[in-house]
Amino acid sequence: MKKRTNRRQFLEGASAGLVASAASGELLSRATISPVENGTQEARVTPIPQDGTAIDFRYAPLSWQTAYCFPDDHHKSLIGERGELRYGHPGQGKGIAYFPEVVEFSLLGMERDKVAQQLEAPGVPIILTRLERPEAFLELTTFATNEPTEGRVDNVLVEVRPRTQRAVHAVPIVKLKAKREIVIRASGERGSVHLDGEATPPFLVASSPLAVHENGGFEHVMRLQEGVARGDRPLRYFLRFPQKGQDFEKIKAGLAAPDELLAAVRTYWGNLRLYGGDVAWRLNGRGKEFLEACARNILQAREERNGQLTFQVGPTVYRGLWVVDGNFILEAARYLGYDAEAQHGLEATWARQDADGAIFAGGGREHWQDTGIAMFTLVRQAELAQDWTYFRKMQPDILRGVEFLRGLRDKARTEGSANGRYGLLARGFGDGGLGGIRSEFTNSLWVLAGLKAVAEAADRLGLSGWDSTQQLYQGLRVAFFEAARKEMRLHPAGFEYLPMLMKEDPQWSAPDEWDRPRPQTAQWAISQAIYPGGVFEKDDPVVQGHIALMQTCTQEDVPVETGWLPHGGLWAYNAMFVAHAYLWAGLPDWAAMTFRGFLNHASPLYCWREEQPLRGSLVASYVGDMPHNWASAECVLYLRHMLALEDGRALRMLAGIRDFELVAEEPYALAGSPTRFGRVDLDFEPLDRRQGWRLKFQRAPGPAPESVQLPANLGSRFTFAEIAGAGSSRRNDAIFVDPLAQSWEASWKPAKPE
Repeated sequence: MKKRTNRRQFLEGASAGLVASAASGELLSRATISPVENGTQEARVTPIPQDGTAIDFRYAPLSWQTAYCFPDDHHKSLIGERGELRYGHPGQGKGIAYFPEVVEFSLLGMERDKVAQQLEAPGVPIILTRLERPEAFLELTTFATNEPTEGRVDNVLVEVRPRTQRAVHAVPIVKLKAKREIVIRASGERGSVHLDGEATPPFLVASSPLAVHENGGFEHVMRLQEGVARGDRPLRYFLRFPQKGQDFEKIKAGLAAPDELLAAVRTYWGNLRLYGGDVAWRLNGRGKEFLEACARNILQAREERNGQLTFQVGPTVYRGLWVVDGNFILEAARYLGYDAEAQHGLEATWARQDADGAIFAGGGREHWQDTGIAMFTLVRQAELAQDWTYFRKMQPDILRGVEFLRGLRDKARTEGSANGRYGLLARGFGDGGLGGIRSEFTNSLWVLAGLKAVAEAADRLGLSGWDSTQQLYQGLRVAFFEAARKEMRLHPAGFEYLPMLMKEDPQWSAPDEWDRPRPQTAQWAISQAIYPGGVFEKDDPVVQGHIALMQTCTQEDVPVETGWLPHGGLWAYNAMFVAHAYLWAGLPDWAAMTFRGFLNHASPLYCWREEQPLRGSLVASYVGDMPHNWASAECVLYLRHMLALEDGRALRMLAGIRDFELVAEEPYALAGSPTRFGRVDLDFEPLDRRQGWRLKFQRAPGPAPESVQLPANLGSRFTFAEIAGAGSSRRNDAIFVDPLAQSWEASWKPAKPE
């Protein structure tokens, strides 16, 4: 059973973590917030910190929402940071705050609420919200149920507790806000609320009589029954929100059994295995917490669409399939052991293929990159499964996609753009801050990665009929590097970098400098072409420029102004694209800092908004879905890659382990973790009496890597000692282990006697 915080522990411990919304007045931080000097919005280098490495949500958004539904649940129930329930978002096409019904909770009286919120446990989406008043606390326990006799129901247990030993009288209120004018009927006798008259199914059923306090057409305030709260006996109410149109009789029995329903939900989540198959993880501290929460986030967002299990990005504006997001979410699903489900997700992606070979999903029809990314995903999933059956079966479909991409290159030659002159794909939608149809690089970069993946896979498998793929790949590669050489720009900091928007775009010459592109805009595509795309060598000028650019624009421990918020904002999970590029490039300290910065931009309930303002910003807002599960996937990927990183045909072990991961002296382990070289097991554990660390490694059958590498130094305190079971040699700061050896042990000892 997972460790949980009960309501009493939460009540006693939340005084250090109050968060209130701007709407409720007073605003306190859950963690200590360091001020950011952000007045000029100038990019600046952030040195790698020597301290302050705690993962404490210091940069958490001040506005968030959390899912508390079940895995694969059609009803994506959401709760906001004030404990409000958010219902009915229609999906893509509406804004992030467009909820037809919002239910808020408070108390009558004069003072404003101060609000604290947390999960009962990272893997258990029972949400504890406390609204503090000078005389009492209003505690909300929000959870979903799906009892066989009732069907799917959302539930809120409302408790009023006095702050002192004396009794207090209280009247809790329920406020319903709607996007339309509604006729509300609150039945005090039955404790039910109907939005359009009693003939409709109940929207809310309560254990207490309800009375309409204020009726405003679009906003209704209802009172629960007045009562007395004492220190040994809180004032309790139970509110239920049927999600499948159940009538009052269907769910009324549960009104008298909140504790039993809550216990059943705890049992469900406690027994749910967040990892599938034979995969197992052992992490510690915040890493363990984030792994469990991210696995849960991904499962909650998933659902069956058109008869196919779909790993969805989020519950609102991104409730659907996106090809690039899906690539990373499906890889994370494999790392979590959901092999069959990942295969279903892959097939759902390829089911989007049009007759002309193109693949488009939520990103729109000018995302040429989606066709290339789908190819890359197909190869990666086959590698992780160690099964190329589906890849072989899909050869005709892949080749249709190749011809579609060839047609885009031909189209570019006739459109009179820089893309055509260079021999790249036609102008397209760049995304990540580049809107509209532009002369840009992002589409060509990801298509290069996709073509490279399928061409190399076909070659390794000895398959015939792939000559056209190889030819298109080689031609596009030559064209890209020639274009990159001509499109490099000089940064004010003195290095050259490749912008994703080409020099001919008129936005570079906008009269107002505020309207010109930021150098780091849409650099996501270079990060991913570096890793996992494998398009570049480590010493390539494009790579060196990209790394310098990302370091230069780092604030709050992550690159900023890289996406749709070009001033005063940050794309939270873009940090992980960069962290992976750093890790691949042999910059583990930068990778570790960026990863921690990413974690510190999560909400205290372990999920991310796509983009959010920088501390101190007066111009930025919030962008995108939440929980955003590309972010969840990236967290899972990095936690695996810091232990086992596939670098082309090399396997690099412990590449992301630094002092921060060693200080707790707790073991790490992976079992059955899939790689392109077969599944790997590792046990990384401290030796007794601080005598060092030991890594036990085993690899299941699969293609042997060309090299297996270990760090010669673990952080700043430990140096390589010996290896048993395999030959090894040292080159510079790396230990190279015989790649044919499938089982061995390595150890590190203190660099200085302790």
